[in-house]
Amino acid sequence: MYWLPQLEENPYNVISFQTETYENVAKLHVDPLPDTVVRVNMLFYGTDEYVEIEAQDLTSMNPSLSEREGFVLVEWGGGKLG
Repeated sequence: MYWLPQLEENPYNVISFQTETYENVAKLHVDPLPDTVVRVNMLFYGTDEYVEIEAQDLTSMNPSLSEREGFVLVEWGGGKLG
């Protein structure tokens, strides 16, 4: 819901979920260590025209419920480009 008003301002939005790049730049230090980590970071920008982009493989970013065990850390963030 946080980005919905900004996304609705545009006819189209180009959305990219940051995966390994984000993990490499935004190091996370947590004590005690979590058993499962889910980090979601979305960057987007609005456009007036449809933009063809390649589908992203997001399987490593969001473990399924069956893979989540014990202490689960969830980080949710992102931002608008431009």
